[in-house]
Amino acid sequence: MPNINNNLNKYKKIHMIGIGGVSMSGIAAILKNWGFLVTGSDSSDSENIQILKDLGIKVTIGHNLEDVANADAIVYSAAVKQTDPEIQEAKKLNIPTIERANFLGELTRCYKNTVCISGTHGKTTTTSMVSLCFVEALREPSIQVGGYLDQIHGNFLVGNSEDFIIEACEYVESFLKFSPKAEIILNIDNDHLDYFKTFENIKNAFIKYVKLLPDDGLLVINGDDKNCLDLSQYTNANCITYGIKNEKVDFHAKNITFDSDGFAEFDVYNKGLFFDKLKLSIPGIHNVLNALACISLCSEYGIDKNIIKSTLLKFTGAHRRFEYKGKIENKASVYDDYGHHPTEILATAKALNNKHFNHSWVVFQPHTYSRTKNLLNDFANALLNFDNVIILDIYAARENNTYGVSSKDLVNYLISIGKNAKYIPDFNECVSYIKQNIKENDIVITLGAGTVTEIGPMLVN
Repeated sequence: MPNINNNLNKYKKIHMIGIGGVSMSGIAAILKNWGFLVTGSDSSDSENIQILKDLGIKVTIGHNLEDVANADAIVYSAAVKQTDPEIQEAKKLNIPTIERANFLGELTRCYKNTVCISGTHGKTTTTSMVSLCFVEALREPSIQVGGYLDQIHGNFLVGNSEDFIIEACEYVESFLKFSPKAEIILNIDNDHLDYFKTFENIKNAFIKYVKLLPDDGLLVINGDDKNCLDLSQYTNANCITYGIKNEKVDFHAKNITFDSDGFAEFDVYNKGLFFDKLKLSIPGIHNVLNALACISLCSEYGIDKNIIKSTLLKFTGAHRRFEYKGKIENKASVYDDYGHHPTEILATAKALNNKHFNHSWVVFQPHTYSRTKNLLNDFANALLNFDNVIILDIYAARENNTYGVSSKDLVNYLISIGKNAKYIPDFNECVSYIKQNIKENDIVITLGAGTVTEIGPMLVN
């Protein structure tokens, strides 16, 4: 059982604003398991909130100032503004308010073995892989992952061991609040420039992150990513590398082949010696790298390679990661994916091209104005890999459009470089256009981190 430290022990009742969030719900479940009295509020109901209610946690949809007044501390998600009525009430009553990442950092210090999985792309998939290997090895980990995982019936699991496996995001440098014993760094790419401004700042954040590791810790890095390779000089922790192109790594994948679903089979070598032959049930070469990261860490933790092998074969992906949604009138297959960065779109396109199909369709919803503006040409070049391109309006998320950019700019640029792209902002119109023009054995993929996920079910139904 983890050791609850004094910083947490001084609170008995904790109220959480935005309790249904991916990370917040997991924190709430851990606190409840540790004997804290937890209440929460959220703007809308969700699957997560139902899970929390089933655990006996009181959740209000809307605001509950009474629960705030009864609390010893308020934990709030980054999406909650300081003008929120519950935050205002807490300040009026001098009740401490703690932002989610700071509070999660406090939780990581309660576990002897916090494993943080970070990088610009692939965090959710790799966190899922590692988590399930620890579960199958009967290590009883606590887990926080950024997507819904069928095997744990949600995005979190409360275990009874000293293992805590979390997805650690670099946005606003929130991962610097954590105390990891082990880190996987999957890649470092140009993203979140609304916050970081330059790539150099992103790289520096990862350097600071690596410096958090204790001397007896573990660093696992992608040997194919030049931005990851020099990170080992910033820590005394044991460093393990993996890769496909780079052969001077600890774990190397060779003889990679793909079946008609685009699922890879490959040989793994550890320090030049044959380790095992592995098969995945998720598509794409990028997932071979994610699997190698998982193998590297789990092997170091002494998890039997047969457990790793069978777990990776059984893993069919977290929700919204190349997730199969069904067929349109028995003609075309529909998939949904969270990819919202050019590198992720390119990886999805490559994974798609390993499948057998007639023509490909992508429905892309750009995510945030800043990202669309900064990476417009990169988005266009990644989208060239699909036969038919439909662009929806930009999903604003946390931003206002101070960037003077729109989805039409992306469509116009695509047209200027020879791609017949269409701007169809209305979801119903988009669905009927696809249904009218789809052919036998086509593949449709909806891409983005916003409401684009609604289109798959509309097409299939």
